[in-house]
Amino acid sequence: MKILLSLIALAIGNPLFAQTVTAPSATPAQPPAAAAAAATPSFVPDIHAKSILETLISAGWVMGFLFALSVFFVMLVIVYLLTIRRGAIASSSYMATADALLRKRDYLGLLAVSNRHGEAIARVVQKILDFTTKNPNADLAQVREIAETEGTRVASSLNNRVTYLADIGMIAPLLGLLGTVLGIIRSFGALGADLGTARYVLLSKGISEALVNTCAGLAIGIPAMIFYAYFRGKAQKLISELESATTHVLALLSIQFGGGGRTPERTPVLIEHEL
Repeated sequence: MKILLSLIALAIGNPLFAQTVTAPSATPAQPPAAAAAAATPSFVPDIHAKSILETLISAGWVMGFLFALSVFFVMLVIVYLLTIRRGAIASSSYMATADALLRKRDYLGLLAVSNRHGEAIARVVQKILDFTTKNPNADLAQVREIAETEGTRVASSLNNRVTYLADIGMIAPLLGLLGTVLGIIRSFGALGADLGTARYVLLSKGISEALVNTCAGLAIGIPAMIFYAYFRGKAQKLISELESATTHVLALLSIQFGGGGRTPERTPVLIEHEL
């Protein structure tokens, strides 16, 4: 049994021993650094990886327009987040003040408060008070028409502001497509040229430029359309609140009119040259 175990150990250990003996003898004069370099796989190429910024810059002149469009898009989103809100249309504090002043028939005070506020309902009330002051014999239908006209103007202005995001969402992918077409043209031009192996380098460069432009255009256009849908819904909600606030003001004025088709008595100091 001992002899059998010895033979098995000799059969297993002999190739390992032969490998450990012959491996150092193959390169006896190599220093440790050279040995480490020789141990590195020969199939790994030495490629300089480009950063994202370098890739975008090398993608052609279309990227300049896409970059400017992205900056404009971010600025619009920030401005809309600060301005398209309920406080810019009809705040609770202004509506409470307007309700109290209308019930007291203090039109001069309400006009002064409206001048200090930049809200949409404040501009509507200011137009109403200006019209009723200059036309003391106007009836409620004419006052309602003035309110609806000013409300429509404010609503149209709000909707037109939001459509800028939709324009960016359509223009950005088209610019990306333009850069893609230019990159493909360069690729096929290099493929048809008699440049030897260099044409494959130019081919890959053109394809990379095309794909980068496509990606950049979609990366700007998709968020722009998402924010457009968000702000469009928010704008419609705010327009509904503006209509509700205007209806409330007109209802209070109709009570002041007393249903007789004549305007109520106004404060004597509510004269145009004193405003």
